[in-house]
Amino acid sequence: MTAHVALYRQTLSELRKVIAGQDEVLRQVLIGLMTGGHLLLEGVPGVAKTLLVRALALTFDVPFRRIQFTPDLLPADLLGINVYQQDTRTFALRKGPIFTTFLLADEINRTPPKTQSALLEAMQERQVTIDGDTHMLPRGFAVFATQNPVEYEGTYPLPEAQLDRFLMKIIVPYPDKATEIEMLKRHADGFDPSFLDLTGITPAGNEQSYVSLRDAATQIRVAPEMHQYIAELLAASRSHELVLLGASPRAGVALLQVGRTVAALEERDYMLPDDLKEMIGPVWRHRLLLRPEAEIEGTTPDSILREIAERVPVPR
Repeated sequence: MTAHVALYRQTLSELRKVIAGQDEVLRQVLIGLMTGGHLLLEGVPGVAKTLLVRALALTFDVPFRRIQFTPDLLPADLLGINVYQQDTRTFALRKGPIFTTFLLADEINRTPPKTQSALLEAMQERQVTIDGDTHMLPRGFAVFATQNPVEYEGTYPLPEAQLDRFLMKIIVPYPDKATEIEMLKRHADGFDPSFLDLTGITPAGNEQSYVSLRDAATQIRVAPEMHQYIAELLAASRSHELVLLGASPRAGVALLQVGRTVAALEERDYMLPDDLKEMIGPVWRHRLLLRPEAEIEGTTPDSILREIAERVPVPR
């Protein structure tokens, strides 16, 4: 077993100490983190989105900050501000919560676009600019943003440019009945999510551990036929009769990168079409803009992507 596969399995084991069920969500979150992207977690309140990110930070023993996005939140509240020091007669930076390794942007769609856009430079370049000065963020910096899929009053939909910066949009569903019974049993036995340090989680690695997997994934061979396959998937998303705006070139690169990570975790040195078909939903679902008639009929990006994945011929 390779070192990165051992890290992946140990991390899953640690997360399961506090997250019951949701194995598919955990897999997608770890694949996204190990690919080097930022993740958008969508689910109703109470399905453990915040708990998952807190547990993940504890598992990798990295700094974690959470900021509640509200309508009155300003960019300076997120980035920080230069404050004049009377004694030294100089300005000193009072850093905002973005200066961390894991940033949880809770209910990101509750703040105006001006504040949402303050994240763009940090997500793309892993740096922030304050009063003309550039400040670097850790290489392992990752944004985990959450949003509620059913409550729209008082929210500001994320602009397409920002949605495209998220590597994956992960749907966190209700747990099944057996999982909810297990959750109730854990709480009856004394589990308290407010005190994660008492749950027995031990660090599976550190920032360098998951960053190193990104380097390992770049060694995965990608046959020319796979480039053609991704290009045909992109073209199919743009020509679909119910799609107004298809997947961007950045979406194609994102799918390639995620596919390589999946192959690495499967301990292969080459990528298969199935690696892409498995992840096309999480990687592309937030990048498609559907026509109004599609939404009226109840068509979803996921259903269109499943149709595209079945229709586009798989390379031999």
